[in-house]
Amino acid sequence: MLRMKKAAKKKSSRHARMSGPDAPKTVDQYLAHVPEPARSTLEKVRAIIRAAAPKETTEKISYGMPTFHYKRSLVALGAFKDHCSLFPMGSSVLTDIAEEIKPYQVSKGTLHFPIDKPMPAALVTKIVKLRVAQNEKQR
Repeated sequence: MLRMKKAAKKKSSRHARMSGPDAPKTVDQYLAHVPEPARSTLEKVRAIIRAAAPKETTEKISYGMPTFHYKRSLVALGAFKDHCSLFPMGSSVLTDIAEEIKPYQVSKGTLHFPIDKPMPAALVTKIVKLRVAQNEKQR
């Protein structure tokens, strides 16, 4: 039993430790707790998302992660021990761009990218625009 607990503890991520009563309430608070170089990487991706999303898009913490909301959840970001993630809150988008995301690890509707290298702006912009179109259709 003790070995199982140690193994489980090893697998815990930076994201998982940012829950509970001390969990960040804003995206800025979340980012303040993310160590470098992941913080700078997420800040760059955040700026790309903000530029690509409609001006009515808001930011909030949802499921413990920075989430962009336009009519409903649009995309989310997360920092983990060994990677950063972009969560298109509609995994069908990933199917639509399967060729373009081949360089990235994809897991359950999530794109993983290095903690020290943001995803290309053109790819993030495309994902955001596809998600905006999906959200507008689902009125």
